[in-house]
Amino acid sequence: MLAIVSFVGFTLMVGVISYLATRKTDESTSDGYFLGGRSLTAGVIAGSLLLTNLSTEQIVGLNGSAYDQGILVMAWETLAAIAIVVTALFLLPRYLKGGLTTVPTFLASRFDVTTKTLTSGLFLTGYVVVLLPVILYSGSLAISNMFGIPELLGVSDTAALWICVWGIGIIGSIYAVFGGLKAVAVSDTINAIGLLIGGLLIPIFGLMAIGDGSVMDGWATLTEANPEKFDAMGSNTSAIPFSTIFTGMMLVQLFYWGTNQQIIQRALAAKNLKEGQKGLILASFIKILGPLIVVLPGIIAFHYFQGGLDQADAAYPRLVNAVLPSAWLGFFAAVLFGAILSSFNSVLNSSVTLYGIDIYKQHINKDADEKTVVKNGKTFGVILALASMFIAPQLANAGSLFDYLQEVNGIYSIPILTIIVVGYLTKRVPAIAAKIGLLSGSLLYILSQFILQPHFVGSALEDAAANGITDPEQLAAIEAGAYPHFLHVMAILFVLNTLIMLAIGKIKPRETPYEQEYTEQVEIEPWKHVKLAGAIVVIIVISTYVYFQ
Repeated sequence: MLAIVSFVGFTLMVGVISYLATRKTDESTSDGYFLGGRSLTAGVIAGSLLLTNLSTEQIVGLNGSAYDQGILVMAWETLAAIAIVVTALFLLPRYLKGGLTTVPTFLASRFDVTTKTLTSGLFLTGYVVVLLPVILYSGSLAISNMFGIPELLGVSDTAALWICVWGIGIIGSIYAVFGGLKAVAVSDTINAIGLLIGGLLIPIFGLMAIGDGSVMDGWATLTEANPEKFDAMGSNTSAIPFSTIFTGMMLVQLFYWGTNQQIIQRALAAKNLKEGQKGLILASFIKILGPLIVVLPGIIAFHYFQGGLDQADAAYPRLVNAVLPSAWLGFFAAVLFGAILSSFNSVLNSSVTLYGIDIYKQHINKDADEKTVVKNGKTFGVILALASMFIAPQLANAGSLFDYLQEVNGIYSIPILTIIVVGYLTKRVPAIAAKIGLLSGSLLYILSQFILQPHFVGSALEDAAANGITDPEQLAAIEAGAYPHFLHVMAILFVLNTLIMLAIGKIKPRETPYEQEYTEQVEIEPWKHVKLAGAIVVIIVISTYVYFQ
């Protein structure tokens, strides 16, 4: 009961503070609603970015991967810090110079409106079909199991899942649809502080459990007993082979942190370039600590349970239940709930922004004033939220979602990243090249991962079976060698699409070179220490890999 009271109390406190923070923002305008009046400071940007990224599929999924694979999966966290630095140095100055509300808005001026609409459509499709339902499903599963909702309410697991899905969906929709970006960002910042505290408690208590009350003894025992779990250099049969760090992994990170509307919208709402860059650099420093929350607990769970769990994804919640004192359970559940809400309402708010600015205003009602755009964006958000709440419970029989999501996101991430990079680095590549890049990137990736890859891997395993090969390590090596890793495929297609776009630009260039204009909506004087701070982040990340080699 104490856990439930503290859970409800913390959640209500965040909601009240978020409401009070938005009272001075005019959310009847597009800048006020979609970008929080372009008033976000460095701390709010950093906190919002970090919590938007962390949710149950991240915390539970990555710790599950760490339980199986060890510390090498930290690449999803540590390399993100470098991508954030690149965004702060290269992309954000250009975004704010153009006064962008959405990333596709740049594509309209650089290429044409059709390119912008296609990109917004790809973003929305990925959000609606993949992100929103998965966030709701995985979050609901975690909350239901943590609080024992089926036993508490005397209902079946399925009914408990529906209750949690709709509870999280309704609360998240209120934050995102009716509060606008500033309400989302403020609630994210508060929850980020709680998540850092609560998230760090899990490895601390876990190491104390291993070390008989001593964190340092627990660390020594963990590293000495499981040295293979602390090798960051993944082999070809690992989930993340070391070579992929230099190919598709960095591209995925650059897309996510530099072009994904769900993430970059926080930086677009900065009061000026200085605050935006400070917020991004602060986020990159904190991101380096991410493995303490989303990787280390999985390794601790492997040692604590002696590798005896039936499901790797159960490592994190099982460890929480085993080592966290009951007095902390309500608080931790509340901040985890906040992380779930953050991801859900951030994706929803970004979807509303893309629809309102890039589709409704551009194609449905070109003469609409800002109040009408915001009103119809909110209506679209409600419809989207309801759809995701109906879809989410259907994922119960979909199997493991984490690895699948990492792969399927490449359908839209790499094509979008390609046209944005080419768009900024060239002046003569025409709009037709961007359209072909989007189409070829998506179709070729689908052909590769859902037709060619299953064919070649299946054939290789059939040949192995025919030759009597049954050793698991040999089969894993055969499977890994049968077809390139999906991160390598992303890199290959990025280069191929770039060459296609450059070739088209050579054959049929734009009549006039593209020149970006300064809209003067925000000050774009850079933070004087941004390059030094960015260099320190990169050095720390490289040092981390050297230490764990």
